[in-house]
Amino acid sequence: MKRVTDKPHIVLGIMSGTSLDGLDLAICRFSKFRNRWNFELLESRTIAYTDEMRKNLDNAFSLSGDKLMSLDNNYGIFVADSSMEFIAKTGLPVELICSHGHTVFHQPENGLTCQIGSGASIAAITGITTISDFRRMDVALGGQGAPLVPAGDELLYSEYDYCLNLGGFANISYRYGNKRMAFDICPVNIILNLLAQQTGNIFDMDGRLGASGNNDLDLLRKLNEIEYYKLPPPKSLGREWMFREFIPVLDGSNLPHTTKIRTVYEHVAYQIAAVTDQNKTILITGGGAHNKFLMDLIKQKTKSICILPDNHLIDYKEAIIFAFLGLLRTLGEINCFASVTGASRDSCCGVVNMGKI
Repeated sequence: MKRVTDKPHIVLGIMSGTSLDGLDLAICRFSKFRNRWNFELLESRTIAYTDEMRKNLDNAFSLSGDKLMSLDNNYGIFVADSSMEFIAKTGLPVELICSHGHTVFHQPENGLTCQIGSGASIAAITGITTISDFRRMDVALGGQGAPLVPAGDELLYSEYDYCLNLGGFANISYRYGNKRMAFDICPVNIILNLLAQQTGNIFDMDGRLGASGNNDLDLLRKLNEIEYYKLPPPKSLGREWMFREFIPVLDGSNLPHTTKIRTVYEHVAYQIAAVTDQNKTILITGGGAHNKFLMDLIKQKTKSICILPDNHLIDYKEAIIFAFLGLLRTLGEINCFASVTGASRDSCCGVVNMGKI
């Protein structure tokens, strides 16, 4: 489907990350002038998950097929209801809803990726055309299906040398020659939250637990020697990899818990420094950007110009970009780069479920 581009488009982007912080909603206005896209974040909101919803999403990977499909529908209904309430409060004329969904499986090496949150349910309930299921087309083309955000980085944030997102996993995007390159770097909030929860905290506020521990050089060496870090891009990470490759290294150590947490912080900063050049500009967004201790370590090790935008962009950049990717899908324009994912070609990804016609 194609839409005219001579008028601004008001689009709702929705993102749920692997760290299970909640549902991010961002209503944006996109316009094109002299072949350059511009955007404005009009309204944003995060809806915290209930303990029951967080538990259901966290355990989704273990469900049987029929129960997973039921959760897919129920989560889609939750997204739709949340969207309708948000849109009604803003009074904005939203023309598209673009939902990333919540990742349950991501195994591109096996041709599998699964993001739940039925786009059909969202479109049926809201009556608004909905774009969802962004990753499977790229995986079908032999790609990693991730990261997808670099297409937005290229068209909306090209003034920065690097775009770094500190979410459940850290991912980075940058221009290399005439191509956009990107890949997942390492786990961040998904592992830091898990370690914090083992001490009775939901997450490590400002990195206080990490700062209280000692860096263990032997554990740090073992983490840095994990095979993934030796692989060239394109490459991506998922929950399955973390439990298969990363956590066993931590479990194999008898170190104090705070030492393990501190060493993971050092590992994250080390891996980010390893893939960035010094004295470059790095736009840093995602929940980890609020972690003062982590940011201090990254600044020390990268020796680059780390740019923290306002909190709205830190918290909603991925929701903004998925709104944009969905818009590109309806325009029939490329929104997924083979140079990033390793697919056989660039593509226009996302499943369209029409709203009221």
